[in-house]
Amino acid sequence: MLKNLASSAVLAGVLTCLIASALQFAFVIPLVLEGELYETGARIHFPVDGSPQSDAGAPALGTDWGRHMMTVGFNFVSFTAYGMILVAAMAFAALKGVELTPRKGLLWGMAGFIVVQLAPALGLPPELPGTIGAEILPRQIWWAGTILASAVGLGLIAFGQGALLAVVGALLMLLPHAIGAPHLDTYFGVSAPELSAEFATRSLGVAAAGWVLLGFFSALFYTRAEEV
Repeated sequence: MLKNLASSAVLAGVLTCLIASALQFAFVIPLVLEGELYETGARIHFPVDGSPQSDAGAPALGTDWGRHMMTVGFNFVSFTAYGMILVAAMAFAALKGVELTPRKGLLWGMAGFIVVQLAPALGLPPELPGTIGAEILPRQIWWAGTILASAVGLGLIAFGQGALLAVVGALLMLLPHAIGAPHLDTYFGVSAPELSAEFATRSLGVAAAGWVLLGFFSALFYTRAEEV
């Protein structure tokens, strides 16, 4: 069983990594490179004359293949690790009588996106390079706590017996947002707000696609491995 878990997670992680990386290079990385122009001062929004205009347009990906390969490598490690957690959760649910199919794996993947990406983004949205924020440690603590509360809460809603557990699960998911994520008292944006909004939207969209694919591939490979 452990062999099936590991092999399914690795296969799902590799395929998801390749597709998600392609989506990132097409939709997200160009915005990161554009944001770095503002971070380094190559472009300035609200310059000395107070104009709210600045040039738009992302630079080419260039030939920094080392950096691009690090992005792919990080995606592989991340999606493989998430795949192991996802497959382990699927296997545990299957032992409890929950039916597992590749189509239902899509729902597992969407649940992973909600827990790991969407819920924390409600308080700490994806930020462009150069964005000034609160101290990193409080943000990391809030981020980790939000993931944990969201995972437990969503699990209670999905698998809990009775309305009471569903209510408790919903309250757990709301708790981190009631506490509030750490933020500064002032804004220090250096890039165009339109660019920041587009970056956050595309980042979450690509993350959603990656998680749904990861759920599908994880369920597909695990069910096939168990049938052998």
